Amino acid sequence: MASIRLEGVGKQWGDTTALHDITLDIPSGTFCVLLGPSGCGKSTTLRIVAGLETATSGRVLIDGQDVTALPPARRGIAMVFQNYALFPHLSVAQNIAFGLQVRKVPKDEAARRLDEAAQLLGLSALLDRKPSQLSGGQQQRVALGRALVAQAKVCLMDEPLSNLDARLRQEMRTELRQLQQRLGLTVVYVTHDQAEAMSMADQVVLLNKGRIEQAATPRELYAQPETTFAASFVGTPAMNLLRLDGDRIAGSDVGAGRAAHWLGVRPEDIMIGGPVPATVRAVEYLGADLVAHCAIGSETLTLRTEGQATLAAGGTVHLGWPPARAHHFDDRGQRLH
Repeated sequence: MASIRLEGVGKQWGDTTALHDITLDIPSGTFCVLLGPSGCGKSTTLRIVAGLETATSGRVLIDGQDVTALPPARRGIAMVFQNYALFPHLSVAQNIAFGLQVRKVPKDEAARRLDEAAQLLGLSALLDRKPSQLSGGQQQRVALGRALVAQAKVCLMDEPLSNLDARLRQEMRTELRQLQQRLGLTVVYVTHDQAEAMSMADQVVLLNKGRIEQAATPRELYAQPETTFAASFVGTPAMNLLRLDGDRIAGSDVGAGRAAHWLGVRPEDIMIGGPVPATVRAVEYLGADLVAHCAIGSETLTLRTEGQATLAAGGTVHLGWPPARAHHFDDRGQRLH
């Protein structure tokens, strides 16, 4: 196990700044997810930790050692890529053990590590197969096995599940998390999928335009977003952000609880039967859930309720939400505490 620390890490390509002064602590043995939209800097951050990119400024420390100037091979890391990077002409066993051969690990030790990884990942019966004879999930396990046999202190993963279908992604999320906890690995995992981040992470680092918007546990990020970007990026459907006119929802007499620029309310926190009149604009029936888009003044509010609710477009509904579940933000999108 090993901790990771980034101190003031920046990255520039000419006039383009990819990362702005990133400072981040990842405790040993934790699962840290770098989350954000395309182009936010998450893969660049991962590659700087790996040593595949050189930071323009700042330092990278792994287990307290400054590795900023060290090549990837000397950082004690393993990496799992989006495309698995398997050798098509080698068997599963040869793919997993390839790095050990390059490092000239003794044959007995290499065989022991291979056997342990294969048993752990359920690959023992597939060791003689070629990658083309495997499913997507099995190929992912082979790529993971190659990282595990290296016995690295840190495992870096760059969107490793994005090539899998939705059901298999969900299964692999559970397997990866259980494996990380069992082995006590320090994992840094890049994704744009909030479901992956929220279900797997000890710490979610939400990035936006090369800056950290918020670094917190999944529960904290969901319950206490520090910015309107964090509020709107995490949650399905996204948090409602209603523009305010003083302490009222714009275009209405509905109170917002306090003066602010934005009122944020989660769709699942909105109840039918409250004091706020609204007009139903559209309804989405999803089986167990029903999502309705309603108008309050000049703003649109989305609510999620049970699928048996009877709402129809054009109708009127009365809504409410607990004051404690309301979030307020200023004109810069920063949370008002």
